[in-house]
Amino acid sequence: MRDYIRLLRFLRPHLWVLLIAVIFMLLFGVFEKASLWAAIPFVDNILSGKAIVMPGQNYAPQFVVGIVDRINMLASRSQLTLLYWILGVLGALLFLREATSFFKSYFMRDLGERVIRDIKAEIYDKFLSLSLGYYSKHPTGKLVSRITYDATLIRDSITSGLTDLFDQPIQILLGLFVVAFIKLWFNISWALILLSIGVIPAILYPVRQLGKKLKKLSKQSQDKMGDINVNLYETISGMRIVKAFSMEDYENERFRRLNQQFYKLSMKIVKRMEIISPISECAIILCTGFVIFFAGRNIIDGNLSPGAFIVFVSALALMAKPMKRLARVYGVLQTAVAAGIRIFEVLDEKIEVSERPDAVSLSPMSEGIIFERVSFNYGDKDVLKGVSFDVSKGEIIAFVGPSGVGKTTLVNLIPRFYDATKGRIKIDGVDIKDATLKSLRDQIGIVTQDTILFNDTVSANIAYGRIDNTSKANIIKAAKIANAHDFIMRTPDGYDTIIGERGFRLSGGEKQRLAIARAIFKNPPILILDEATSQLDTESEQLVQRAIDRLMEGRTVFVIAHRLSTIKHATRIFVMDKGNITEQGGHAELMEKRGLYKKLYEMQFKDA
Repeated sequence: MRDYIRLLRFLRPHLWVLLIAVIFMLLFGVFEKASLWAAIPFVDNILSGKAIVMPGQNYAPQFVVGIVDRINMLASRSQLTLLYWILGVLGALLFLREATSFFKSYFMRDLGERVIRDIKAEIYDKFLSLSLGYYSKHPTGKLVSRITYDATLIRDSITSGLTDLFDQPIQILLGLFVVAFIKLWFNISWALILLSIGVIPAILYPVRQLGKKLKKLSKQSQDKMGDINVNLYETISGMRIVKAFSMEDYENERFRRLNQQFYKLSMKIVKRMEIISPISECAIILCTGFVIFFAGRNIIDGNLSPGAFIVFVSALALMAKPMKRLARVYGVLQTAVAAGIRIFEVLDEKIEVSERPDAVSLSPMSEGIIFERVSFNYGDKDVLKGVSFDVSKGEIIAFVGPSGVGKTTLVNLIPRFYDATKGRIKIDGVDIKDATLKSLRDQIGIVTQDTILFNDTVSANIAYGRIDNTSKANIIKAAKIANAHDFIMRTPDGYDTIIGERGFRLSGGEKQRLAIARAIFKNPPILILDEATSQLDTESEQLVQRAIDRLMEGRTVFVIAHRLSTIKHATRIFVMDKGNITEQGGHAELMEKRGLYKKLYEMQFKDA
């Protein structure tokens, strides 16, 4: 229950909506229970043709006694007139009951939608604040499942579970008030009262036992849905590979297997949820049978008004439904708790790269960047080991070396995608951990081999990161510098063309030139190029390389190069091996050293 209470903190900003809903719940119960009393004059005065008798009228308020006297007087004069009055009052009460039923349901649904909106927004905000290290450990499909599936389960628990948690106790209490008044005013025996409430423990115990199992099954079901989302994401995004290797049957079978496992878990939940109702119903029927038996004997003996008995039984019947709903709500809440636990796993995740409270705004770089004994590790694996170097403003620094030696990790430390395990990185003498993330990242442009574009217009993709400046003229200027303007104008709507998810409507070279245009439009003083031309054909590479040459003008550039022929113009080349810089210098200087750089260069030249 503690986990569910934690979920309810999302209600705090919307308590006024809950209060309005509760008021309508109360009014609904009042109008519903008030309509029951019409049975007494209808049965006693109309059907039986007798006056209403109140054995306990000494306990009744004077206005109630007065109403009963007027009804008896009206019945003695004209039963037809009394019938009109009964139908008129009953019709008005039923209309008010249905109106309040609509409003209580509407406001509880509104509350549920508000809460789910806030939960999704908080999860998404947390996703944006988590470091890249978190995403390397968690599949995308499972993270998406937190918003699309788990959050929906919580909404259901608010709209149905929380509604019942408030509404059904109100209806039960109002029913008990009716039973109490019948007891006082019409002399219902205590035996009948005790029999009526004896159903409660008969329902609660089995429901509680089922609820424990439901929580466990719900957690397993939600995990399995995460697996299904991972499978869907991987298959759809990698459909070209699936078809190229003729793996349709394999993927179909894999999805069927996951889907079948989810189905089995879902049916286990359904079985336990649905069995709650028969258990509750059997307990209610058993108790109701005893009540009718004892009450019938009292009516036969003339100790109980038939009309009062009908009101009593009707009140019990109206209490039975809330009891059944409360029995089911425990299962609903357990499902919500399981979803909440998964959501709080994300919300409680520690942010590895965070901004200090006293962080300063970093001014545009004017001097350079210094690495001081920088180390980094993934778990137990050391990736960088005490790397130190300095870069002056305007230099072009290239990093080369075998795969897995830490080149990409090193440049990812500059925008603080990760934080160094040891050592410091300074820009103009300021430790980047002391700077605000926005002021740091605003100075850095990145172009990688894995180009990320969004399902939006060409213009929106180029202007991404500079939404404060969406000048069409500047967008076109950036595109021209990036050698992208000509192919953009050949698209159906030019700069307003939607390029599709990850730019799937564009070729590799076109996507890369859009990424370069985006970096040009941002106009950062620091530029990171991570093998930006490694996956392109010769013609595309030449166009992209010319665009990159224009992009690098007047900037401090960090280049990770797969093709060593593209970095001959670098100010300095750093050769990395086993997490350290083993060589540095210009192209000619490194070739003379006959070290790892010369070996890598000759291997590429030989392969060419």
